[in-house]
Amino acid sequence: MNNSKSLDWRVIARFGLLGGIIAFYFSAIGMVETFGQRNLVSTWLSLGHVLLVMGSVGAGYLTARELKEKNTLTTIGSSLLAGLVSSVFMVLLIVFVQLLVIRTAGEEAAFVWRDMFVSMSPQLVAFLTFGAGPVTGTLIMVAFLTLMGGAGSLFVLLPTKLWQALLSSIIWTLGIGLFSENVGQIIQETFSRDIVKALFSNKSLNPLPAALIFIITFAVGYFRTHEKAKSGWVNLPQTAQKQGRIVGIVLGIAVLLYLPFIVGSFLSQALFMIGLYVMMGLGLNIVVGYAGLLDLGYVAFFAFGAYVMGILTSTGPLGVSNLNFWTALPIATLAGIIWGVVLGFPVLRMRGDYLAIVTLGFGEIIRIMATSNWLAPFEGGPQGVLHIPNPEFFGFIMNTPQSMYYLVIAGSLLAAFVTIRLRDSRLGRQWMAMREDEDVAEAMGINLVQTKLLAFAIGAAFSAMSGAIFAARLGNIFPHSFNLLWSINALALIIVGGLGSIPGVIVGALILVGLPEILREFAEYRLLMYGLLLIIMMLVKPEGFIPEPTRKRELKAGIDDQIPGAGTFGELES
Repeated sequence: MNNSKSLDWRVIARFGLLGGIIAFYFSAIGMVETFGQRNLVSTWLSLGHVLLVMGSVGAGYLTARELKEKNTLTTIGSSLLAGLVSSVFMVLLIVFVQLLVIRTAGEEAAFVWRDMFVSMSPQLVAFLTFGAGPVTGTLIMVAFLTLMGGAGSLFVLLPTKLWQALLSSIIWTLGIGLFSENVGQIIQETFSRDIVKALFSNKSLNPLPAALIFIITFAVGYFRTHEKAKSGWVNLPQTAQKQGRIVGIVLGIAVLLYLPFIVGSFLSQALFMIGLYVMMGLGLNIVVGYAGLLDLGYVAFFAFGAYVMGILTSTGPLGVSNLNFWTALPIATLAGIIWGVVLGFPVLRMRGDYLAIVTLGFGEIIRIMATSNWLAPFEGGPQGVLHIPNPEFFGFIMNTPQSMYYLVIAGSLLAAFVTIRLRDSRLGRQWMAMREDEDVAEAMGINLVQTKLLAFAIGAAFSAMSGAIFAARLGNIFPHSFNLLWSINALALIIVGGLGSIPGVIVGALILVGLPEILREFAEYRLLMYGLLLIIMMLVKPEGFIPEPTRKRELKAGIDDQIPGAGTFGELES
C-alpha cells in the first residue's frame, strides 16, 4: 500500500466539480425543490435532501476509490475536500438567486432573468439553507455537503461485507419511506390501521420505526448466509433442486393470485400497467433480444390489436359484429401476426439503423392514418372507437383493476411460457445465430427470410394481444393514445432489464413503468429520469440488471478485446 500523505488535488477537483455540477443541475431545474415535498423520515429527511447529497456522496466515493492506495486519513481527507468543492456550485446558486431577488424588487428588466430561471426561487434557497437564513444556512449546507463527501469514502474504506450491509439498510429505509403510503395501505389491508399509525405519519416514516428498520436490515445484510445457501443449493441432488423449483413456482403463483387483495385498487391499476408492458416487452424481446432486429415501430401492432378488439366488440356505431372479448382476442392476435409479416417483408435486407428508421416510419404512418378522415368511417378517426364492453368471465364482468389484473397476469404468463419454449428451441437458436452474424447464419443453412418473419410475427402477436386487453380495460380508444412513447418505453425496459432476459423484462417494467405509476407527482421529470437511467446503465452495467448469460459473456469478451493485456473474465472482474 502507498502510504503517501500528499493530496492529489487534480482528483479532488475533478470529482468535486462533477458532484457539484450534478447537484447544481438538479437544483436549477427544480427537482430538488419538487422532490423536497416528499418526506421520507418525518420532516427531517426528504427525497430532495437525498437528491441534494447524491453529488457530494458520489464525489467522495469516486475520490476515495481513486486514492484508496494512500493511507486512510489522506483518503478520508481527500473525500471531505471533494465534498467541500462540490458545495461551491450550491453557494454560487444561492448567491445568484439572492441577486435575482434583490434586482427583481428594484429593476423591471430583472424579470427577464427571473423568467429564464423559473426554478431558482427563494423557496429553493430556503430549502438549501435548511431555513436558517442565507448566511448561516449556507455555512450549514457547506459543512453538511463536506461531511457527505467524507461519508462517500466509507463505501471504499469499510470491509465489503460491512459497506454492503450499510448500503442495503439505507436503500430499505429510504425505500419504505418513499413508498410509505403504499406500504401503509398494504399493512392496513393485511393487519390493522393501528400499526400503520405507529409506523407512518404524513406519508413518511416516523423516526423510531425508521431507526428500527435501519438496524434490522443492517443486521440481516451483515449476517446473511446467501453465499452458503447458494452453494448448498448447487450441491443438492437434481431431484431435490427440481422439487424446490416446483415449490418456488407454486408459491410465486399463490402470491400473484392473492396480490390484488393486499395492495388495493390503486396499486392493482399500477400492476395492470406493469403486466401490460411485460407482455409487450416479452414480444419485443424476441425481435430485439433474440433476433437482433431493432424495431422502433412496435406500438403499431399494439394499436392494431386495440382497434380490432374495439371494432369487433363495440356496441356503438362502429361495431361490426358485437363479438365478446374472448372471441375477439384471438382475432386481434391474428391481426397482429399478419401485420408483423407485412412489415417483415420490406425490411428483410435491412439491418441496424436502417431497420430502426424504417420501423419507426411504419409506426408513425399507422398513427397518422388512424387520425385521418380517410379511415374515419371504419375506425372513427380522431374520435376513436367508443363503447367497448369489458370482458366477462362466466358471467362475472371484469371492470375493476383487480379483475383486469388477473387477465393481464394470465397473458404475461402465457407470453413468458411461449418465450421460454421458443428460446430453448431450434428456432430460438436460429434467432440467436442470426443476431450474432447474419452472413454466417445464412452460410450455415439458416433461412433468414423465414426466421426474420417468424420473429416479427410472434413479437407482433404479443403486442396485439396486450393492445386488445388495453382496449377492453379502457372501454374507449383514441389514435393519440398510441404514440411513439409506447415503443420507446418497451425498448427501454428490455435494455434496462437485460436484452434477451425474461426476468430482465419484468425488472425493467417494474423500474420504468411501476415507479412512475406510483410516483405520479413527479411525472414531469419522467423522461429526464429515463434518459439518466439509460446513460448510467450503458456506462455502469451495459448488459442490464439481469442479463441473459450469453449476452453477458459477449459484452465481457468485448471489454477484454478493448483492454490491452486483459486476461480471463475472472481476472477482469477481480
